[in-house]
Amino acid sequence: MLERALRAAFADLKLNLLSVFSVAVAFVCLAATLLVLVNVDTVKRRYAQTGHASVYLKAGTTEEARAAVEQALRQAPGVLDVTFVSSEEARREVLKNTNDDALARLPEEAFPASLEVKLAHPDAPDRANELKTLLEQLPDVEGVETYRAWVDRLEKLLSGGVMAALILTLVVLGAVVSVVGSTMRMALSRRSTEVVVLKMVGATDDYVRGPFIVEGALQGGIGALAAVSLLGALFLLLRDALHNAFGELFGVNLHFLPWFTVLGLVLLGALLGAVSALFSMRRLMGEFA
Repeated sequence: MLERALRAAFADLKLNLLSVFSVAVAFVCLAATLLVLVNVDTVKRRYAQTGHASVYLKAGTTEEARAAVEQALRQAPGVLDVTFVSSEEARREVLKNTNDDALARLPEEAFPASLEVKLAHPDAPDRANELKTLLEQLPDVEGVETYRAWVDRLEKLLSGGVMAALILTLVVLGAVVSVVGSTMRMALSRRSTEVVVLKMVGATDDYVRGPFIVEGALQGGIGALAAVSLLGALFLLLRDALHNAFGELFGVNLHFLPWFTVLGLVLLGALLGAVSALFSMRRLMGEFA
């Protein structure tokens, strides 16, 4: 059956390549959405599991007062590390990532000194909120940012992304069913004489339909594989630039789709192609009964 399907596919090579291309276009959109979700989830998990808090100090805080707050933080349970960032360092870090003249004209005092605190998993968010409550009562502390609201926004973004991926999956399903179904109709039309001869010599419907279903599965699977391969090539081409930008912004490296997601996309393409061909052939075989 596979040999017959491959022979028929090569006989209608242009038609099958057009079908594979159309399926690939649909799967590129779905795979790209999943790639974004994978990396947004990486950022969310990093900040959710390892708490991060910025303790902003008031202007004029003495070195002794700053050292006392830092020492108290280092001795607090659940604190992994404390890093002091001076006003000058904060200003330099902000200006490094922008060419805004208005920011460049701001005085150093506009960038408060801070203590950057890293908290350990598993209860980092709760611990960060406890520290925030305690630290904001100190006279030398201007404010504390735990970034919990930012993690919550990432979770909402992920939820919206999952919904978008589900919608795209339905769109891809419809596209694959339409493309493969149309291709099977044209293929059956071109091979009508062969089908008539097979029916005349007593071939069963399953025997006749078999190669068409295999063709549909190949079109869907190869189309999905081509989409993932194209996305992978683009990822490798832009990886260095994306790694630098993403790493500076979020402190994590970009990752491509995990192998099981790639395998799932290819199997999904093959399954959709096979099912589309099966239903198309069931409708069309009645004409040869």
